Amino acid sequence: MNPDYTTPEEAVKIVESGERVFLHGSGATPLILINALLNRASELHDVELTSISTYGEINWNRPEVLNSFKLNSLFVSGNIRGWANSEYGGYVPIFLSEIPRLFDRKILPLDVAIIQVSPPDQHGYCTLGTSVDAALSAVRNARKIIAHVNPRMPRVLGDGFVHISKITTAIWQESELIEEDYSSKADNITDQIGMHIASLIEDGATLQMGIGAVPDAVLKCLTNHKGLGIHSEMFSDGILPLVENGSITNEFKKIGQGKIVCTFVLGTRKIYDFVDNNPDVNCMDVAFVNDSDIIRRNPKVIAINSAIEIDITGQVCSDSIGTYQYSGIGGQMDFMRGASLSDGGKPIIGMPSTTKDGRSRIVPLLKQGAGVVTTRGHIHYVATEYGVVNLYGKNMDQRAKLLTSIAHPDHREALERAYEDRFEQMVKIL
Repeated sequence: MNPDYTTPEEAVKIVESGERVFLHGSGATPLILINALLNRASELHDVELTSISTYGEINWNRPEVLNSFKLNSLFVSGNIRGWANSEYGGYVPIFLSEIPRLFDRKILPLDVAIIQVSPPDQHGYCTLGTSVDAALSAVRNARKIIAHVNPRMPRVLGDGFVHISKITTAIWQESELIEEDYSSKADNITDQIGMHIASLIEDGATLQMGIGAVPDAVLKCLTNHKGLGIHSEMFSDGILPLVENGSITNEFKKIGQGKIVCTFVLGTRKIYDFVDNNPDVNCMDVAFVNDSDIIRRNPKVIAINSAIEIDITGQVCSDSIGTYQYSGIGGQMDFMRGASLSDGGKPIIGMPSTTKDGRSRIVPLLKQGAGVVTTRGHIHYVATEYGVVNLYGKNMDQRAKLLTSIAHPDHREALERAYEDRFEQMVKIL
């Protein structure tokens, strides 16, 4: 059932000028093929690359690449952030759950999908491994598929099966997957935030964890919980102790009962080995996992996400620093909304009270040009290292006072003055 494998240089020759190419992402980012394609810059022109979050070193910052390839990013990750914010790049604001629609409805018709997969089984089926998300839709819609078949890619069960006959050309190369160790990024501040958020979580809750150190800090505080479930856009190594000690059982979930449900996995080799051929893990299409109507059916959904800054009325900016596109909308609103509609659900934004250089993340006004991902109509719980507050059902005056109470002490007086000035101006207008 194996195809005739070729070299990366030969495989990417099926990409032609003027085509749109999807790049697989997260831990499955096919770096070997992507960089081989970029090395063809002198032979190509007007090629559009589109992706969600890619990881690893992509050798894009060269004049010949920028003249031949345009990046149209659906979520801006660190390795291509400069490209996306340049005249040679762009960003599409969209909920993660709706990205497959762009491909299915030919809003962004795909010519080529470049993916990384596990080896074919005895029936000829590979899997998309650690990253099904929107790659499944890309594979379904692309006219041509280039695959890196990697023996180190785990065979992950769920939706992400691709028959080898669907692959146009492939390389076989054993290489380590991209790894992220979120536990190494923890500190006293993230641990404090984790404890505050964990205090809101009951036995039998269904957890969604966003990317970063705060979700892992929360998980470290849940070792005495019982009957927890996972229905999450992603998960990482932080769940393993809770699986091993029996805290995560998935028994109370209504969707995917008894199973960990996700759309991608990102962590260290330990989590990749855990998901390999594991019937307790289902990696599914993001249109399903992030559907707020699906999310809400589970009990006590706890959605834990982060922010760049929050204004004193509760508007959450989590994708940009002013006009500079830092990340993307992603799945934050999918899960914030789904959790708020879940029976006993709690949508939570967790973030340090200040930036690394000491500026407050709780601000009177968002930076000019900042994007609002979670609106003040959707915000519920906000946690910093100084505590957690619930803004749901609170008026502007109450919100400002609650958010000020969990700001860094060095900034509370300035926030109080800004709040007073804001409402004095309102009175003058009236």
